[in-house]
Amino acid sequence: MSAPSPSDAILDRLLDLHPKIIDLSLDRMTRLLDRLGNPERSLPPVIHIAGTNGKGSTGAFLRAGLEAAGKSVHAYTSPHLARFHERIRLNGELIAESALADLLAECEEVNGGAAITFFEVTTVAALLAFSRNPADYCILEVGLGGRLDATNVIDDPALTIITPVSLDHQSYLGDTLQQIAGEKAGIIKSGIPVVVGRQEEDALKVIAEQAARKKAMVHAFGADWSVRREANGFSVQYPDGLIDLPLPVLPGEHQYENAGAAIMALALLGHEDEKTATAAVTAAEWPARMQRLRHGPLFDIAPAGSELWLDGGHNPAAGEAIASLIADMEEQSPKPFHMICGMLNTKDPTGYLEPFNGLVRRVYCVSIPGETATLDAEDLMDVAIDADLDAVAVEDVATALRLIAGEESTDLEPPRILICGSLYLAGRILRENG
Repeated sequence: MSAPSPSDAILDRLLDLHPKIIDLSLDRMTRLLDRLGNPERSLPPVIHIAGTNGKGSTGAFLRAGLEAAGKSVHAYTSPHLARFHERIRLNGELIAESALADLLAECEEVNGGAAITFFEVTTVAALLAFSRNPADYCILEVGLGGRLDATNVIDDPALTIITPVSLDHQSYLGDTLQQIAGEKAGIIKSGIPVVVGRQEEDALKVIAEQAARKKAMVHAFGADWSVRREANGFSVQYPDGLIDLPLPVLPGEHQYENAGAAIMALALLGHEDEKTATAAVTAAEWPARMQRLRHGPLFDIAPAGSELWLDGGHNPAAGEAIASLIADMEEQSPKPFHMICGMLNTKDPTGYLEPFNGLVRRVYCVSIPGETATLDAEDLMDVAIDADLDAVAVEDVATALRLIAGEESTDLEPPRILICGSLYLAGRILRENG
């Protein structure tokens, strides 16, 4: 095993600066940013994205479009899958190890051991990097919520986007859809336009009310822009026109609307030509969102000829979206369908698993190695059984794949296998599978 990198050592130390992993507040952020000369005030034009589902893929579509228009783009996303460096992109490239280590060391020194969460101090490092490297745009993805999220220190973004809002992180954001929508709407800024994805009526009302208070122009799905499936693609209708596009490279019905939000955002930023929009939907990359694994040790264990998919979605809305995609796949090409699922104990496993009822032959439940908040495999199995799914607890993903290979030996059609339930599990799979 190779020695830890300098950035890994610093990141390990930063984890100990605050006992709570999540402690929503902006006080610690503003203190450290002030000590560093307020780099958040010297960023390229910022597109700030909040929402429960679709933040990452909407940002990926948007970045692909902007880069196709010849623009340089910084991007900040979370969590990472394989390496922390994935969170920070400078002009489209993952931040270099030497640059990351220097930034983290600077933030650690200036912070002086004061209490600050891991996400806060690493967000400061990202903002510092973005302020020191010229670019045309900077895409910031909210970590949790919006109003008190560490990224919400930008007073005058170029644009804000709120993707679909649903119940998630209730212990931090509130028990109702209205409360959660209010937290997400906290990124809306005075006079700055906001693109709003498909919302439940209660959530949209809260977002619209916040936008009205801020005198921010709302560009809402259904009212101001929409998408429509076509025979070999889809179209996006927005106030200034209609554009026909090929199928999004990211699979799933929900990705049409995520791509549509990105196209609406591109239009507001002045990039509404067909070439840019086409590149947005065809060149986007977003790992662990219904990503097909075609090689590697785990692929080699799977039954010959099988489809092996990986997805990091982890809440009920994600479960519904993925189940809908699997149902479409089954209609077009029926195969025995199995799930290998691991989840955190902070999530709603029942809500996530229920949409797969009637689709999945068996759910193989695993604990997520190295995660203290993992839901135990046996507990997840009990939840799946209560949701009327055939389920079994197994040691790990490789064991599940071997069991599927044995059980499927008499089937004429190779199986379709989905590894799912957590971005942390997805990240581990990507690391182990190369």
